[in-house]
Amino acid sequence: MVRANCRERFTAADFDFVVRTLARLQSDHVSLVDLLGDAETRDLIIDHPRLVESILTNVRHLAISPQFYFYVLARHVLRQAGISGRKLCDYVASLLETFSRISHLAIPHGAEEGGRQYLSDMLLALTKATPEQTFLLRAHVGNYSLFLSGIFHENTKRRTLRGGPDLKFYEQIGRTNYQLVASHATARRCELNDVYEELADRFHDVRLALNQLSEQLLNLDDASSPLVL
Repeated sequence: MVRANCRERFTAADFDFVVRTLARLQSDHVSLVDLLGDAETRDLIIDHPRLVESILTNVRHLAISPQFYFYVLARHVLRQAGISGRKLCDYVASLLETFSRISHLAIPHGAEEGGRQYLSDMLLALTKATPEQTFLLRAHVGNYSLFLSGIFHENTKRRTLRGGPDLKFYEQIGRTNYQLVASHATARRCELNDVYEELADRFHDVRLALNQLSEQLLNLDDASSPLVL
């Protein structure tokens, strides 16, 4: 299950990267005390545009965690799209980190035997799922739809020409399933109901932001890319 927890899992190496990057500018000097002492201050510091620049220009020489990498880049494109909520960004970054490992494209463990990877199989599995499995499946369908239409939108367009589902289909399926899980007790217990609601409302905007991330900031064909974890 994807959670909005990238910021909780930043590492000492991530904070060291922030200090080294921003210390180059006297006016933007930051210390570990600033980063570790206050969560609000830490969030503001990690929004600094110099961090995005440093990540993009030193991609093969970074010693940062995947969760930090995806959070900084996702935050950058989402803010450009007018989506400023950090919790939503945290969730999207966690989704990217999780789905960057190909094994997580499968149906959630325990929801369906075999872990097949087709959206149609996931939707079919809903007919036999328990209430708890239904929540996991619907959340996964929403996440899967956002990831495919966001990061692999060009591939999705090519498959549409051969009779595959188009981007509007993934948007509709994603919005619908996010909306359904938003009212689930598990979503409230995990404090994700507001995230699912916003993803349902702004699926198109988030999808376009991820299109920009895929086109301009990520190199999915490079075996040395941080996407290959």
